[in-house]
Amino acid sequence: MDMKLEVVVLPVADVDRAKAFYTERLGFRLDADFPVDDGYRVVQVTPPGSECSVIFGTGVTAAEPGSLRGLHLIVTDIEKAVVELTERGIAVDGPFRDATGVFHHAGTEGRVPGADPQRRSYGSFAAFTDPDGNDWFLQEITQRAPGR
Repeated sequence: MDMKLEVVVLPVADVDRAKAFYTERLGFRLDADFPVDDGYRVVQVTPPGSECSVIFGTGVTAAEPGSLRGLHLIVTDIEKAVVELTERGIAVDGPFRDATGVFHHAGTEGRVPGADPQRRSYGSFAAFTDPDGNDWFLQEITQRAPGR
């Protein structure tokens, strides 16, 4: 049985501020904005090139705004992506790699400034937060591991 990740629910405090950040600043596509009533509103956005969308709104999650950690957006050129987001006014930490060369630690532990010296896929990262403090990572992948 195939299973595909379709939606990630993001906890935000201000729906209109989040909508502007994701669509205007990050360039995500606005798929839907359903203001059902005062206590229930669903906004769905999709990152460029992604099959998985992000939903936020009012009454869609009990999680605290800004509590999501470790969301990853995949890019083919980490340095270009950092420049582009910075030009859009988004504060980006990176590029960096992890001291282990495997995957990044939680928080900022083990971060080594600069992209992976060999620019190996899966080895270079950058990080930013949305206006609520939800943590996002960029990860550079130029060649997928077998079976991916």
